[in-house]
Amino acid sequence: MPDAEGVGASGRRLRVCALYPDLLNIYADRGNLLLLERRCSWRGIGFELASSGLGEPLDADAHELFYLGGGQDRDQLLCAQDLIETKRSGLHAAATRGAVVLGVCGGYQLLGRSYTLGRERIEGVGLLDVETVREDAHRLIGNIAIEVSLDHTGGAELLVGFENHGGRTRLSPGQDALGRVLKGHGNDGRSGMEGARSGNTIGTYLHGPLLPKNTWFADWLIARALGLQPHELAPLDDTLERAAHANAGRAAGVQVG
Repeated sequence: MPDAEGVGASGRRLRVCALYPDLLNIYADRGNLLLLERRCSWRGIGFELASSGLGEPLDADAHELFYLGGGQDRDQLLCAQDLIETKRSGLHAAATRGAVVLGVCGGYQLLGRSYTLGRERIEGVGLLDVETVREDAHRLIGNIAIEVSLDHTGGAELLVGFENHGGRTRLSPGQDALGRVLKGHGNDGRSGMEGARSGNTIGTYLHGPLLPKNTWFADWLIARALGLQPHELAPLDDTLERAAHANAGRAAGVQVG
């Protein structure tokens, strides 16, 4: 239950659409969705979870938050083809009206302009101006911590998680990164940048899952999707959540708090 005044049982409702949840779900993606549901429920905010699978159209106005997780190469290829054929225009329309679009790992790659799979170049939906290539090099694996600034105050927050990707993602000039790598590899192991952000569209390689380790970021997503500021959400007793965040930070080699 909320421990102070804030947005709670006020008739608000967060409608979430998980894209291809049966195929893009190998990085604890259900944990991210469950975390969103619980934090809304504890505040008395309604929560609806829908899905859009292969061959199903996407209603740009039916949801405030769209989620793409990670999958195996074969499944990701199927989803990439379907995104172009049935969902790209809907996602672009949703992003244009301000809906939140979050892509994690493979979902991040799908939100870009393209990525390579073997010798094949796979077209993405183009919400983020990035390209992902495969290099003849080791995978980028391990605990990771990045510093992010999501508002205009200049304040920085810490995102922690785990990365495991063979692709190297390159940001085009003018494309903002999600954050600066403190520990770990990030987009390509060289640039010192991780993820990408354009308005309310965010892509990142952090998983394990992402949101239970970073509940402040989950609240930012919820607030953004509902047209609120995070401080307008009723605060919760996050003692355990802060401990999990600190433990993940220490695993990456960063002291939290």
